[in-house]
Amino acid sequence: MNFSETYIEETIEILRKLDVAVIEQMVDILVETRQRGGRLFVLGVGGSAANASHAVNDFRKITGIETYAPTDNVAELTARTNDEGWASVFKAWLAGSRLNANDAVMVLSVGGGNLEKNVSPNLVMALQYAKEIGSSIIGIVGRDGGYTAQVADVCIIIPTINAEHVTPHTEAFQSVVLHLLVTHPKLKAVQTKWESVK
Repeated sequence: MNFSETYIEETIEILRKLDVAVIEQMVDILVETRQRGGRLFVLGVGGSAANASHAVNDFRKITGIETYAPTDNVAELTARTNDEGWASVFKAWLAGSRLNANDAVMVLSVGGGNLEKNVSPNLVMALQYAKEIGSSIIGIVGRDGGYTAQVADVCIIIPTINAEHVTPHTEAFQSVVLHLLVTHPKLKAVQTKWESVK
């Protein structure tokens, strides 16, 4: 097989191995968050930050959940990073947003955060803070899920089919799962544009 065929086969295999029961549990947490008037905060860096921004749009517009991503405000993000440090940037942003027990924090990450390896310490500190506050924690991550998988109420781990493609597959499937979530009948509150055009 050539590379394109191999990559597509890996993608199909990931689809087959996604844990549907865990996805349904995440839907339920999001429904509960909306019912109690909670907000959703989506955290991600790199490609996952781009997915976070897309998620904010869809959760706000399609599901009616008040949703935010700290990375959408580059001025505040860089000011906090410059003045207080990268590791605390998301925690400080959540504190400034008055995170509370009605809210949910969603992490999009390839590794899920790991303090020992100094990978995404900003995610770890944010999740530690969310645990203290009593917010729901959900995640869509790759590999073993890292710290996110350890502390989340529900965590979807994108199966690793080829260790050389963990990052592209994880970030691609974050988008697939996010679109599944906002389209789910329990969450979808507004018809999407092209589906409403006859």
